[in-house]
Amino acid sequence: MFRKFVKFFIPKSLFKKIEPFGHLLESIVLNIIHGFPARGIKVIGVTGTDGKTTTTTLIWSMLKESGVKAGYMTTVGYGSHKKQRLNKVHMTTMPIGPMLKRIKELKAEGIEWLVLETTSHALAQNRVWGINYSLAVMTNLGHEHLDYHGTFEQYRDAKLKLFSKANAYRGGMQAGIVNADDPSGYIFASEVQNPLSYGVEKGDIRATDIKSTSTGSHYIVRRGDESLHINVNIPGSFNVYNSLAAVCVGIKLDLTNEQIEKGIDSLKAVEGRMTSIEEGQDFSVIVDFAHTPDSFEKLLSDMRRQTKTPRRLIVMFGSAGRRDESKRAIQGEIAGRYADVVVVTEEDDRDVDGNEIMQQIASGAEISGKKRDEDLFLVHNRTDAIKFAVGQANKGDVVMLLGKGHETTIERAHGEDPWDEVSEARKAIKHKG
Repeated sequence: MFRKFVKFFIPKSLFKKIEPFGHLLESIVLNIIHGFPARGIKVIGVTGTDGKTTTTTLIWSMLKESGVKAGYMTTVGYGSHKKQRLNKVHMTTMPIGPMLKRIKELKAEGIEWLVLETTSHALAQNRVWGINYSLAVMTNLGHEHLDYHGTFEQYRDAKLKLFSKANAYRGGMQAGIVNADDPSGYIFASEVQNPLSYGVEKGDIRATDIKSTSTGSHYIVRRGDESLHINVNIPGSFNVYNSLAAVCVGIKLDLTNEQIEKGIDSLKAVEGRMTSIEEGQDFSVIVDFAHTPDSFEKLLSDMRRQTKTPRRLIVMFGSAGRRDESKRAIQGEIAGRYADVVVVTEEDDRDVDGNEIMQQIASGAEISGKKRDEDLFLVHNRTDAIKFAVGQANKGDVVMLLGKGHETTIERAHGEDPWDEVSEARKAIKHKG
Protein backbone atom coordinates (compact mmCIF):
# COMPACT_ATOMS: atom_id res chain seq x y z
CA MET A 1 0.00 0.00 0.00
CA PHE A 2 2.84 2.41 0.89
CA ARG A 3 4.54 1.70 -2.44
CA LYS A 4 1.32 2.51 -4.33
CA PHE A 5 0.96 5.73 -2.31
CA VAL A 6 4.53 6.81 -3.12
CA LYS A 7 4.15 5.84 -6.78
CA PHE A 8 1.00 7.97 -7.07
CA PHE A 9 2.70 11.16 -5.89
CA ILE A 10 6.12 10.71 -7.52
CA PRO A 11 6.55 11.21 -11.30
CA LYS A 12 6.93 7.91 -13.19
CA SER A 13 10.41 8.76 -14.51
CA LEU A 14 11.68 9.56 -11.02
CA PHE A 15 9.97 6.56 -9.43
CA LYS A 16 11.75 4.17 -11.80
CA LYS A 17 15.09 5.66 -10.76
CA ILE A 18 14.50 5.29 -7.02
CA GLU A 19 12.48 2.07 -7.18
CA PRO A 20 15.51 -0.30 -7.34
CA PHE A 21 16.96 1.19 -4.14
CA GLY A 22 13.70 0.61 -2.29
CA HIS A 23 13.66 -3.02 -3.43
CA LEU A 24 17.34 -3.38 -2.53
CA LEU A 25 16.67 -2.19 1.01
CA GLU A 26 13.68 -4.51 1.22
CA SER A 27 15.78 -7.43 -0.04
CA ILE A 28 18.50 -6.80 2.54
CA VAL A 29 16.04 -6.52 5.43
CA LEU A 30 13.98 -9.57 4.44
CA ASN A 31 17.04 -11.73 3.80
CA ILE A 32 18.26 -10.89 7.31
CA ILE A 33 14.84 -11.69 8.77
CA HIS A 34 14.60 -15.01 6.90
CA GLY A 35 18.24 -15.94 7.53
CA PHE A 36 19.44 -15.73 3.92
CA PRO A 37 17.57 -18.88 2.81
CA ALA A 38 19.40 -19.19 -0.54
CA ARG A 39 22.74 -19.70 1.19
CA GLY A 40 23.98 -23.24 0.92
CA ILE A 41 21.91 -23.86 -2.23
CA LYS A 42 23.44 -23.90 -5.70
CA VAL A 43 21.27 -21.73 -7.93
CA ILE A 44 20.86 -21.93 -11.71
CA GLY A 45 19.23 -18.77 -13.08
CA VAL A 46 17.28 -18.88 -16.35
CA THR A 47 16.48 -15.64 -18.16
CA GLY A 48 15.28 -14.62 -21.63
CA THR A 49 12.20 -13.32 -23.40
CA ASP A 50 10.59 -16.67 -24.20
CA GLY A 51 11.12 -20.26 -23.16
CA LYS A 52 12.19 -19.57 -19.56
CA THR A 53 9.55 -21.78 -17.95
CA THR A 54 10.05 -24.73 -20.30
CA THR A 55 13.85 -24.48 -20.05
CA THR A 56 13.74 -24.23 -16.26
CA THR A 57 11.44 -27.24 -16.05
CA LEU A 58 13.59 -29.27 -18.44
CA ILE A 59 16.71 -28.54 -16.37
CA TRP A 60 14.91 -29.46 -13.14
CA SER A 61 13.52 -32.66 -14.67
CA MET A 62 17.00 -33.65 -15.86
CA LEU A 63 18.54 -33.02 -12.45
CA LYS A 64 15.75 -34.85 -10.61
CA GLU A 65 15.97 -37.89 -12.88
CA SER A 66 19.75 -37.90 -12.35
CA GLY A 67 19.26 -38.26 -8.60
CA VAL A 68 20.02 -34.63 -7.73
CA LYS A 69 17.93 -33.09 -4.94
CA ALA A 70 16.69 -30.16 -6.96
CA GLY A 71 13.97 -27.55 -6.71
CA TYR A 72 12.50 -25.11 -9.21
CA MET A 73 10.55 -21.85 -9.28
CA THR A 74 8.77 -20.79 -12.49
CA THR A 75 5.83 -18.82 -13.82
CA VAL A 76 3.78 -22.02 -13.65
CA GLY A 77 4.78 -23.39 -10.27
CA TYR A 78 7.46 -24.31 -7.79
CA GLY A 79 8.54 -27.45 -6.05
CA SER A 80 11.23 -29.96 -5.20
CA HIS A 81 12.08 -33.58 -5.83
CA LYS A 82 9.47 -34.34 -3.17
CA LYS A 83 6.52 -32.07 -3.93
CA GLN A 84 5.27 -29.72 -6.67
CA ARG A 85 2.81 -26.82 -6.38
CA LEU A 86 1.06 -24.44 -8.79
CA ASN A 87 2.02 -20.78 -8.79
CA LYS A 88 -1.23 -18.87 -8.31
CA VAL A 89 0.46 -15.45 -8.26
CA HIS A 90 0.25 -13.45 -11.52
CA MET A 91 4.01 -12.95 -11.94
CA THR A 92 7.16 -14.92 -12.66
CA THR A 93 9.87 -13.97 -10.17
CA MET A 94 7.94 -13.51 -6.93
CA PRO A 95 7.97 -10.43 -4.69
CA ILE A 96 10.92 -10.63 -2.32
CA GLY A 97 9.07 -11.79 0.80
CA PRO A 98 7.07 -14.65 -0.75
CA MET A 99 10.07 -15.70 -2.86
CA LEU A 100 12.31 -16.06 0.19
CA LYS A 101 9.59 -17.98 2.03
CA ARG A 102 9.30 -20.40 -0.89
CA ILE A 103 13.07 -20.88 -1.05
CA LYS A 104 13.04 -21.56 2.68
CA GLU A 105 10.23 -24.07 2.16
CA LEU A 106 12.13 -25.87 -0.60
CA LYS A 107 15.31 -25.85 1.45
CA ALA A 108 13.44 -27.60 4.28
CA GLU A 109 12.55 -30.31 1.76
CA GLY A 110 16.25 -30.95 1.27
CA ILE A 111 17.06 -29.34 -2.08
CA GLU A 112 20.72 -28.83 -2.94
CA TRP A 113 20.10 -27.14 -6.29
CA LEU A 114 17.47 -24.57 -7.30
CA VAL A 115 16.56 -23.73 -10.91
CA LEU A 116 15.15 -20.20 -10.72
CA GLU A 117 13.31 -18.47 -13.56
CA THR A 118 14.64 -14.92 -13.29
CA THR A 119 13.01 -11.92 -14.98
CA SER A 120 14.39 -8.61 -16.18
CA HIS A 121 12.15 -6.80 -13.68
CA ALA A 122 13.54 -8.79 -10.76
CA LEU A 123 17.10 -8.12 -11.87
CA ALA A 124 16.57 -4.41 -12.56
CA GLN A 125 14.82 -3.91 -9.22
CA ASN A 126 17.38 -5.82 -7.11
CA ARG A 127 14.71 -8.31 -6.05
CA VAL A 128 17.15 -11.22 -6.30
CA TRP A 129 19.77 -9.61 -4.06
CA GLY A 130 21.03 -12.21 -1.60
CA ILE A 131 20.80 -15.03 -4.15
CA ASN A 132 24.14 -16.27 -5.44
CA TYR A 133 23.90 -17.77 -8.91
CA SER A 134 26.23 -20.66 -9.66
CA LEU A 135 25.25 -20.78 -13.32
CA ALA A 136 23.32 -18.45 -15.68
CA VAL A 137 21.24 -19.52 -18.69
CA MET A 138 20.01 -17.29 -21.54
CA THR A 139 17.21 -18.56 -23.82
CA ASN A 140 16.73 -15.67 -26.28
CA LEU A 141 16.03 -11.96 -26.44
CA GLY A 142 13.06 -10.34 -28.18
CA HIS A 143 10.55 -7.49 -28.02
CA GLU A 144 9.01 -7.38 -24.52
CA HIS A 145 8.59 -5.16 -21.43
CA LEU A 146 9.68 -1.99 -23.20
CA ASP A 147 6.87 -0.24 -21.31
CA TYR A 148 9.03 -0.67 -18.19
CA HIS A 149 12.61 -0.69 -19.47
CA GLY A 150 12.16 2.00 -22.12
CA THR A 151 14.52 0.61 -24.76
CA PHE A 152 15.60 -2.80 -25.99
CA GLU A 153 19.16 -2.06 -24.82
CA GLN A 154 18.00 -1.32 -21.27
CA TYR A 155 15.88 -4.49 -21.30
CA ARG A 156 18.91 -6.49 -22.48
CA ASP A 157 21.19 -4.91 -19.88
CA ALA A 158 18.76 -5.82 -17.10
CA LYS A 159 18.99 -9.48 -18.15
CA LEU A 160 22.77 -9.24 -18.43
CA LYS A 161 22.85 -8.64 -14.68
CA LEU A 162 22.12 -12.34 -14.17
CA PHE A 163 25.34 -13.22 -15.99
CA SER A 164 27.40 -10.57 -14.18
CA LYS A 165 26.02 -11.88 -10.86
CA ALA A 166 26.96 -15.44 -11.80
CA ASN A 167 30.43 -14.33 -12.83
CA ALA A 168 30.96 -12.36 -9.61
CA TYR A 169 30.04 -15.28 -7.34
CA ARG A 170 33.35 -16.97 -6.53
CA GLY A 171 31.61 -19.94 -4.96
CA GLY A 172 29.98 -20.72 -8.28
CA MET A 173 31.17 -21.69 -11.74
CA GLN A 174 31.53 -18.19 -13.27
CA ALA A 175 29.70 -19.80 -16.19
CA GLY A 176 26.87 -19.01 -18.56
CA ILE A 177 24.84 -20.96 -21.11
CA VAL A 178 24.13 -18.81 -24.18
CA ASN A 179 22.00 -19.10 -27.33
CA ALA A 180 24.56 -18.57 -30.09
CA ASP A 181 21.87 -18.20 -32.76
CA ASP A 182 20.40 -15.19 -30.97
CA PRO A 183 21.85 -11.83 -32.13
CA SER A 184 22.47 -10.83 -28.49
CA GLY A 185 24.09 -14.12 -27.51
CA TYR A 186 27.69 -12.97 -27.84
CA ILE A 187 27.04 -10.07 -25.45
CA PHE A 188 25.84 -12.47 -22.75
CA ALA A 189 28.79 -14.79 -23.39
CA SER A 190 31.21 -11.92 -22.82
CA GLU A 191 29.85 -11.40 -19.28
CA VAL A 192 31.20 -14.69 -17.88
CA GLN A 193 34.59 -16.36 -17.69
CA ASN A 194 33.28 -19.75 -18.80
CA PRO A 195 30.59 -19.47 -21.48
CA LEU A 196 29.11 -22.46 -23.29
CA SER A 197 27.00 -21.72 -26.36
CA TYR A 198 24.34 -23.73 -28.12
CA GLY A 199 22.34 -23.48 -31.32
CA VAL A 200 21.35 -25.00 -34.63
CA GLU A 201 23.36 -22.75 -36.93
CA LYS A 202 26.13 -21.81 -34.48
CA GLY A 203 27.38 -22.73 -31.04
CA ASP A 204 29.71 -25.06 -29.13
CA ILE A 205 26.83 -27.53 -28.76
CA ARG A 206 24.62 -27.94 -31.83
CA ALA A 207 21.49 -29.88 -32.67
CA THR A 208 21.84 -31.89 -35.87
CA ASP A 209 19.58 -34.31 -37.77
CA ILE A 210 16.49 -32.62 -36.31
CA LYS A 211 13.22 -34.44 -36.88
CA SER A 212 10.10 -32.61 -35.71
CA THR A 213 6.54 -33.88 -35.47
CA SER A 214 3.28 -32.62 -34.00
CA THR A 215 4.23 -34.26 -30.68
CA GLY A 216 7.85 -33.19 -30.29
CA SER A 217 11.34 -33.38 -31.74
CA HIS A 218 14.32 -35.70 -31.90
CA TYR A 219 17.87 -34.61 -32.68
CA ILE A 220 21.52 -35.53 -32.20
CA VAL A 221 24.18 -33.64 -30.27
CA ARG A 222 27.88 -34.34 -30.77
CA ARG A 223 29.85 -34.36 -27.52
CA GLY A 224 33.47 -35.04 -28.32
CA ASP A 225 33.66 -38.48 -29.89
CA GLU A 226 30.20 -39.41 -28.60
CA SER A 227 26.65 -38.58 -29.66
CA LEU A 228 23.62 -37.77 -27.55
CA HIS A 229 20.19 -38.70 -28.88
CA ILE A 230 17.78 -36.12 -27.49
CA ASN A 231 14.05 -36.70 -27.48
CA VAL A 232 11.84 -33.69 -26.63
CA ASN A 233 8.20 -34.45 -25.88
CA ILE A 234 6.96 -30.87 -26.32
CA PRO A 235 6.19 -29.75 -29.90
CA GLY A 236 7.67 -26.67 -31.53
CA SER A 237 11.08 -26.00 -33.09
CA PHE A 238 11.76 -23.46 -30.33
CA ASN A 239 11.76 -26.33 -27.84
CA VAL A 240 14.80 -27.72 -29.64
CA TYR A 241 16.56 -24.58 -28.38
CA ASN A 242 15.06 -24.83 -24.89
CA SER A 243 16.17 -28.42 -24.55
CA LEU A 244 19.62 -27.61 -25.95
CA ALA A 245 20.05 -25.11 -23.12
CA ALA A 246 19.23 -27.91 -20.68
CA VAL A 247 21.72 -30.21 -22.42
CA CYS A 248 24.42 -27.58 -21.92
CA VAL A 249 23.60 -27.35 -18.21
CA GLY A 250 23.97 -31.11 -17.99
CA ILE A 251 27.35 -30.91 -19.71
CA LYS A 252 28.52 -28.12 -17.38
CA LEU A 253 27.47 -30.19 -14.36
CA ASP A 254 29.30 -33.26 -15.71
CA LEU A 255 26.18 -35.40 -16.05
CA THR A 256 26.58 -38.50 -18.20
CA ASN A 257 25.11 -38.69 -21.69
CA GLU A 258 22.55 -41.19 -20.43
CA GLN A 259 21.50 -38.90 -17.57
CA ILE A 260 21.00 -35.99 -19.97
CA GLU A 261 19.06 -38.09 -22.49
CA LYS A 262 16.77 -39.69 -19.91
CA GLY A 263 16.31 -36.47 -18.00
CA ILE A 264 15.02 -34.51 -20.98
CA ASP A 265 12.92 -37.41 -22.25
CA SER A 266 11.29 -37.71 -18.81
CA LEU A 267 9.45 -34.39 -19.16
CA LYS A 268 6.20 -35.13 -20.96
CA ALA A 269 4.56 -31.68 -20.79
CA VAL A 270 4.67 -28.22 -19.21
CA GLU A 271 1.32 -26.84 -18.10
CA GLY A 272 -0.01 -24.15 -20.43
CA ARG A 273 2.75 -24.76 -22.97
CA MET A 274 1.50 -26.38 -26.19
CA THR A 275 -1.27 -28.13 -24.25
CA SER A 276 -3.45 -30.16 -26.59
CA ILE A 277 -7.14 -30.34 -25.63
CA GLU A 278 -8.85 -33.58 -26.59
CA GLU A 279 -12.60 -34.06 -26.28
CA GLY A 280 -13.12 -36.39 -29.22
CA GLN A 281 -13.35 -33.55 -31.76
CA ASP A 282 -12.10 -33.88 -35.33
CA PHE A 283 -9.97 -30.72 -35.15
CA SER A 284 -7.06 -29.65 -32.92
CA VAL A 285 -7.23 -27.18 -30.04
CA ILE A 286 -3.97 -26.03 -28.43
CA VAL A 287 -3.49 -23.75 -25.41
CA ASP A 288 -0.19 -21.90 -25.11
CA PHE A 289 1.21 -19.01 -23.06
CA ALA A 290 2.80 -17.30 -26.08
CA HIS A 291 2.39 -13.53 -25.65
CA THR A 292 5.38 -11.85 -27.29
CA PRO A 293 6.16 -11.06 -30.95
CA ASP A 294 9.13 -13.47 -30.91
CA SER A 295 7.09 -16.34 -29.49
CA PHE A 296 4.32 -15.63 -32.03
CA GLU A 297 6.79 -15.72 -34.91
CA LYS A 298 8.33 -19.02 -33.83
CA LEU A 299 5.12 -20.74 -32.77
CA LEU A 300 2.87 -19.67 -35.64
CA SER A 301 5.48 -20.27 -38.35
CA ASP A 302 5.85 -23.81 -36.99
CA MET A 303 2.10 -24.36 -36.96
CA ARG A 304 1.72 -22.88 -40.45
CA ARG A 305 4.15 -25.45 -41.84
CA GLN A 306 2.16 -28.23 -40.19
CA THR A 307 -1.28 -26.92 -41.20
CA LYS A 308 -1.63 -27.59 -44.90
CA THR A 309 -4.56 -26.68 -47.17
CA PRO A 310 -7.47 -27.36 -46.89
CA ARG A 311 -6.87 -27.34 -43.14
CA ARG A 312 -6.89 -23.89 -41.56
CA LEU A 313 -5.02 -22.25 -38.68
CA ILE A 314 -7.32 -20.27 -36.36
CA VAL A 315 -5.59 -18.07 -33.78
CA MET A 316 -7.18 -16.31 -30.79
CA PHE A 317 -5.30 -13.91 -28.51
CA GLY A 318 -5.26 -10.50 -26.83
CA SER A 319 -2.70 -8.21 -25.19
CA ALA A 320 -2.39 -7.14 -21.57
CA GLY A 321 -3.31 -3.67 -20.40
CA ARG A 322 -0.65 -1.55 -18.67
CA ARG A 323 2.01 -3.47 -20.55
CA ASP A 324 4.06 -2.86 -23.69
CA GLU A 325 1.64 -1.21 -26.15
CA SER A 326 4.10 -1.20 -29.05
CA LYS A 327 3.98 -4.98 -29.41
CA ARG A 328 0.21 -5.16 -30.04
CA ALA A 329 0.17 -4.24 -33.72
CA ILE A 330 3.29 -6.35 -34.26
CA GLN A 331 1.56 -9.43 -32.85
CA GLY A 332 -1.50 -8.66 -34.94
CA GLU A 333 0.64 -8.48 -38.07
CA ILE A 334 2.38 -11.77 -37.28
CA ALA A 335 -0.90 -13.55 -36.53
CA GLY A 336 -2.45 -12.11 -39.69
CA ARG A 337 0.47 -13.34 -41.77
CA TYR A 338 0.36 -16.95 -40.58
CA ALA A 339 -3.25 -17.60 -39.53
CA ASP A 340 -6.24 -18.14 -41.78
CA VAL A 341 -8.56 -16.69 -39.15
CA VAL A 342 -7.62 -14.22 -36.39
CA VAL A 343 -9.84 -13.72 -33.33
CA VAL A 344 -8.86 -10.79 -31.10
CA THR A 345 -10.02 -10.75 -27.48
CA GLU A 346 -9.17 -9.61 -23.96
CA GLU A 347 -6.06 -10.63 -22.04
CA ASP A 348 -5.77 -8.97 -18.62
CA ASP A 349 -7.13 -5.58 -19.71
CA ARG A 350 -6.76 -4.30 -16.14
CA ASP A 351 -8.04 -0.71 -16.15
CA VAL A 352 -7.30 -0.09 -19.84
CA ASP A 353 -10.09 0.11 -22.44
CA GLY A 354 -10.20 -3.38 -23.92
CA ASN A 355 -11.72 -2.15 -27.18
CA GLU A 356 -8.76 0.19 -27.66
CA ILE A 357 -6.34 -2.71 -27.14
CA MET A 358 -8.23 -4.84 -29.67
CA GLN A 359 -8.19 -2.03 -32.24
CA GLN A 360 -4.40 -1.74 -31.88
CA ILE A 361 -3.98 -5.48 -32.47
CA ALA A 362 -6.44 -5.45 -35.37
CA SER A 363 -4.54 -2.65 -37.11
CA GLY A 364 -1.54 -4.97 -37.38
CA ALA A 365 -3.64 -7.87 -38.66
CA GLU A 366 -5.12 -5.61 -41.32
CA ILE A 367 -1.61 -4.73 -42.52
CA SER A 368 -1.22 -8.46 -43.22
CA GLY A 369 -4.36 -8.39 -45.37
CA LYS A 370 -6.98 -9.55 -42.88
CA LYS A 371 -10.47 -8.06 -43.23
CA ARG A 372 -12.90 -7.51 -40.40
CA ASP A 373 -15.83 -9.87 -40.17
CA GLU A 374 -14.29 -12.01 -42.92
CA ASP A 375 -11.12 -13.49 -41.43
CA LEU A 376 -10.55 -11.00 -38.60
CA PHE A 377 -12.98 -10.90 -35.68
CA LEU A 378 -13.03 -8.84 -32.47
CA VAL A 379 -14.79 -10.59 -29.56
CA HIS A 380 -13.96 -8.88 -26.29
CA ASN A 381 -15.19 -11.39 -23.69
CA ARG A 382 -12.60 -14.17 -23.67
CA THR A 383 -15.09 -16.95 -22.93
CA ASP A 384 -17.17 -15.87 -25.93
CA ALA A 385 -14.02 -15.53 -28.05
CA ILE A 386 -12.97 -19.11 -27.28
CA LYS A 387 -16.44 -20.35 -28.22
CA PHE A 388 -16.29 -18.31 -31.42
CA ALA A 389 -12.80 -19.54 -32.38
CA VAL A 390 -13.70 -23.16 -31.70
CA GLY A 391 -16.99 -22.67 -33.53
CA GLN A 392 -15.09 -21.63 -36.66
CA ALA A 393 -13.19 -24.93 -36.79
CA ASN A 394 -13.88 -27.59 -39.39
CA LYS A 395 -12.42 -31.09 -39.65
CA GLY A 396 -8.62 -31.02 -39.58
CA ASP A 397 -8.33 -27.35 -38.57
CA VAL A 398 -6.02 -26.16 -35.78
CA VAL A 399 -7.29 -23.69 -33.16
CA MET A 400 -4.65 -21.94 -31.06
CA LEU A 401 -5.64 -20.12 -27.87
CA LEU A 402 -2.71 -17.91 -26.91
CA GLY A 403 -1.61 -15.66 -24.06
CA LYS A 404 -3.10 -17.11 -20.86
CA GLY A 405 -1.75 -20.64 -20.77
CA HIS A 406 -1.52 -21.88 -17.19
CA GLU A 407 -2.78 -18.70 -15.49
CA THR A 408 -5.57 -19.11 -12.94
CA THR A 409 -6.90 -15.54 -13.02
CA ILE A 410 -7.80 -12.89 -15.56
CA GLU A 411 -7.35 -9.24 -14.59
CA ARG A 412 -10.14 -6.81 -15.37
CA ALA A 413 -10.98 -3.26 -14.31
CA HIS A 414 -12.75 -4.45 -11.14
CA GLY A 415 -9.93 -6.82 -10.16
CA GLU A 416 -9.09 -10.49 -10.71
CA ASP A 417 -11.57 -13.15 -11.81
CA PRO A 418 -10.86 -16.90 -11.70
CA TRP A 419 -9.72 -18.28 -15.04
CA ASP A 420 -8.92 -21.68 -16.55
CA GLU A 421 -8.16 -21.58 -20.28
CA VAL A 422 -8.11 -25.36 -20.64
CA SER A 423 -11.49 -25.72 -18.93
CA GLU A 424 -12.99 -22.96 -21.11
CA ALA A 425 -11.62 -24.70 -24.21
CA ARG A 426 -13.19 -28.02 -23.16
CA LYS A 427 -16.54 -26.33 -22.60
CA ALA A 428 -16.36 -24.66 -26.01
CA ILE A 429 -15.61 -27.95 -27.75
CA LYS A 430 -18.54 -29.65 -26.01
CA HIS A 431 -20.79 -26.69 -26.80
CA LYS A 432 -19.89 -26.99 -30.48
CA GLY A 433 -20.98 -30.61 -30.27
